[in-house]
Amino acid sequence: MRYVAAYLLAALGGNENPESKDIKKILESVGIEADDTRLEKVVSELKGKNVEEVIATGYGKLASVPAGGAVAVASSAASGAGGAAAPAAAEEKKEEKKEESEESDDDMGFGLFD
Repeated sequence: MRYVAAYLLAALGGNENPESKDIKKILESVGIEADDTRLEKVVSELKGKNVEEVIATGYGKLASVPAGGAVAVASSAASGAGGAAAPAAAEEKKEEKKEESEESDDDMGFGLFD
């Protein structure tokens, strides 16, 4: 991630095609020792590409990734009758988790209000 961040800093700073030495200089300026293998991988993957286009493509890919329970419930509700079972299962999990947390207080040998 640090190599990509340094590449983006160089690109946003006006260098449209940063090279390994440019990224290495940025990383060393903040005390990070660069791994040449990873550095070359980032440079080779991004060489000749427009940074803004790469970021836009990444946003499109992130939009297709489910990011939480609300998405899972909404997608299961869209499938039909199975949608009603998903919220019930979620409630059971919450209750089980609540019971576990109460039991963990007993394991410590004291309670909050004792």
